[in-house]
Amino acid sequence: MESNYDIQGIMELLAHRYPFLLIDRVVEVIPGDKITALKNVTINEPFFQGHFPGRPIMPGVLIIEAMAQAGGILAYLTGPVDQRNRLIYFMGMDKVRFRKPVVPGDQIIFEAKIIKFRSKAAKMSGTATVDNQLVAGAELMASFEGHK
Repeated sequence: MESNYDIQGIMELLAHRYPFLLIDRVVEVIPGDKITALKNVTINEPFFQGHFPGRPIMPGVLIIEAMAQAGGILAYLTGPVDQRNRLIYFMGMDKVRFRKPVVPGDQIIFEAKIIKFRSKAAKMSGTATVDNQLVAGAELMASFEGHK
């Protein structure tokens, strides 16, 4: 079991950078099984300028993107060590549901679990919770291609 990646460790695993790196910490990861990661949502997020002025709400698509980034870390660490130079692409989502708005001050806990893993693709189930309440859920698909 690997665990507790800070932002520096996350940047070694994901190609994303500001303003699109949406995971702040990996709390726990069990390669081949599951990951728990978090994001601290602050008013300083660039998307709050326009979504929505006077009533900031985190866009649902960014909640799913952050969930996919957590799943990407899980997929990366699940794959063979000798193939960890491949980029991981978000390729699909199913059964997406949003339950509650996410606002500045919230801490989102993302959990993703492997449903199916193959050499070129992975399917995962994911959830996002705030204060132990489900805010979003989805099934996510990723593909592995190319080299960094």
